[in-house]
Amino acid sequence: MASRLVAVPEARRFVREAMEAVGTCREHATALADLLVEADCRGHYSHGLNRLELYVGDVRNGMCASNNKPAVLKESPSTAWVDGNNSLGAVVGNYCMQLAMDKARATGVGWVSAKGSNHFGIAGWYTMMAAKQGLIGMSFTNTSPLLSPTRSKSAALGTNPISVAAPASQGDSFVLDMATTAVAVGKIEMQMRKEEPIPEGWAQGPDGRPTTDAELAFDTGCLMPLGGEEHTSGYKGYGLALAVETFCGILSGALYGQHVRTWKTTGSATVADLGHCFVAVDPGCFAPGFQDRMSDMLQHLRGMEAADPSKPVLAPGDPERIHTRLVEEQGGIPYHENQIKAAVELAKTIKIQPLKTK
Repeated sequence: MASRLVAVPEARRFVREAMEAVGTCREHATALADLLVEADCRGHYSHGLNRLELYVGDVRNGMCASNNKPAVLKESPSTAWVDGNNSLGAVVGNYCMQLAMDKARATGVGWVSAKGSNHFGIAGWYTMMAAKQGLIGMSFTNTSPLLSPTRSKSAALGTNPISVAAPASQGDSFVLDMATTAVAVGKIEMQMRKEEPIPEGWAQGPDGRPTTDAELAFDTGCLMPLGGEEHTSGYKGYGLALAVETFCGILSGALYGQHVRTWKTTGSATVADLGHCFVAVDPGCFAPGFQDRMSDMLQHLRGMEAADPSKPVLAPGDPERIHTRLVEEQGGIPYHENQIKAAVELAKTIKIQPLKTK
């Protein structure tokens, strides 16, 4: 099905007005709009406009106190434990990464763990904040249990993403942003919106075997870990997911693993209480010339001979940069027709101006 273009300022306007319509203050609504639209600009459609209904639902039913502000519960020169006070994940995330960066500038390293938060969007948003300031950034979050531990038929951990970003010379950067499941659950949702099957290896059915049925995968809520089945090293993704859970839910005192609300109950009468972790490191505290070496590494990778000449070797972050350039060249974000239809229905429900397409 064909896509339709939406200007970037219009996409931001729509998200901001949607959140304001359900009682969110302009400052917090704008923070969320910036985050979601950046995800779509970078090609991460699972975490952009696709997620707006989740935020609107949680605020409307009182499960997210979108106007609350985060607060520090305990801190040292290099660390902080933060209570997100059930505010929007974007608000909590921005606050915590800024705090981590401030500590990194003062001591070389900042490590901030937060509880009482909500879905915080693309993890790369926060690490890029650090990279733009010449710092190495890391961000992690736990999520609803969706990952099936190796050998299990049911889910126990979240998609638990990892992001690392590091600055390089001349505005270049390394940006890793990945789930510890084979894919983010939003990718399953996007296939459902497009009414298309999913590739084998993304998810498993209730029998514990891989499935290509997007509806079944979503209904069972069981994503395969990064690596897939045991014989293809899925236990590595499982282990990484548990490491993220340790940094986020367990370290912060938030809900963790099996205690987090299920994905199907988002928008219901259940508080998320998600945990996040943010780390900033000042490379200036180590060997000089970090950005030049980072740039040399990235350029070497990109210059390697490709197995398929039509598909050059890319560095982490390059696909997103390519998609961002596409958005700029086309003068808007290309959205699937079904996503536009969903936005139209949301606008009617909350009584705001519909999303304008080109």
